[in-house]
Amino acid sequence: MHQMKNFFLLFLFITASVIAKSQVSDSGYSSNTAPKKEWSKLDLSTRANDHFLIQYGVDAWPNVPDSINTSGFSRHFNMYIMLDKPFETSPHFSLGIGIGVGTSNIFFSNTYVNLKSNTPTLPFTNVTSENHFDKFKLATGFIEVPLELRYATNPVQPDKGFKIALGVKGGFLVGAHTKGKNLVDSSGRSIYDKTYIEKEAQKKFINSTRFALTGRIGYGHISIDASYQVSNFLKPGVGPVIHPIAIGLTLSGL
Repeated sequence: MHQMKNFFLLFLFITASVIAKSQVSDSGYSSNTAPKKEWSKLDLSTRANDHFLIQYGVDAWPNVPDSINTSGFSRHFNMYIMLDKPFETSPHFSLGIGIGVGTSNIFFSNTYVNLKSNTPTLPFTNVTSENHFDKFKLATGFIEVPLELRYATNPVQPDKGFKIALGVKGGFLVGAHTKGKNLVDSSGRSIYDKTYIEKEAQKKFINSTRFALTGRIGYGHISIDASYQVSNFLKPGVGPVIHPIAIGLTLSGL
């Protein structure tokens, strides 16, 4: 959590630096006597400013107990449709709001997550010395509403300049399941065959809502994105406190 806070402080510093530099370059002067642009004459009706976002990247559960052995294959895929409303007096800035879906796949190594357990807490069981799945993941899906404060160095053609966005997003859980592939014994030998798959779906342990801080920085249609989930991934009292983080790439346009 501390590392993620430092990341966002650095992100805010970069944002402020880019905005300040752009304001100077727009006017050609750094003093208060610089001539003002007549923003009302700009035609922003057809500008392409991230009305459609596709995000793909890596997920992580930092600072979890050693009993939760996640692997390095965890990832997310998000897709949003956004409205973009530029500020009339300063069209470098705009407000983006939309709706979409967010998914996460957390992979585990030699760990079984029993979503259908009748216990009051969610078990994360070490299965190294018993039959277990060679590949095992916990997948979740959310309907999400993202909100962004955006800054573009080129307000008329944002797809041809640097862009920065800071925001939040809220989500509602629509599905959660585990998926195991290739059941093996303690020696790693397949019990059935490598294509054997087993799925279990259950949402009772997962927090039904989530709230996250988000940030993006990039050029044109490509940007680097990051998010930090402020809300706990699990419901209160059913397991450890988990605040997922994600870093990836955003493809934007329209």
